[in-house]
Amino acid sequence: MSNPDELLVALSAAVESERSNQMSLTVVVGGAVITGRLAPEAVWRERVAEVLKESDRLGQFSDVFAGGPRGERPGRGGEPTHLHFHLARILQGSLGIPETGGMYRVAIKDVNAWTVGDFSYFDK
Repeated sequence: MSNPDELLVALSAAVESERSNQMSLTVVVGGAVITGRLAPEAVWRERVAEVLKESDRLGQFSDVFAGGPRGERPGRGGEPTHLHFHLARILQGSLGIPETGGMYRVAIKDVNAWTVGDFSYFDK
């Protein structure tokens, strides 16, 4: 969406203000379907920093994420510009990649479609 969906921006702002990670969301971005739970940016950054710090090869990059958001966010009136997913999967056929869930950052302006809730596959 070249003009970010105001409802999606408001939803993201609510997640940021409540510091909750319980909001499940599914988005379509560039043809990919991403499903998972939204997290406040600071919580998301903290978790990414923790994961990187534990890595022998990538530990040096943890500081980039550990600093947290700096100042007012870019965009309209300091509104959120990105969605921060954790426990998220990219849906591909009957698989969710990765199975355990990953950490994704998606620009709100790039979301083509969205729905509240996440999708899971179950074998019957």
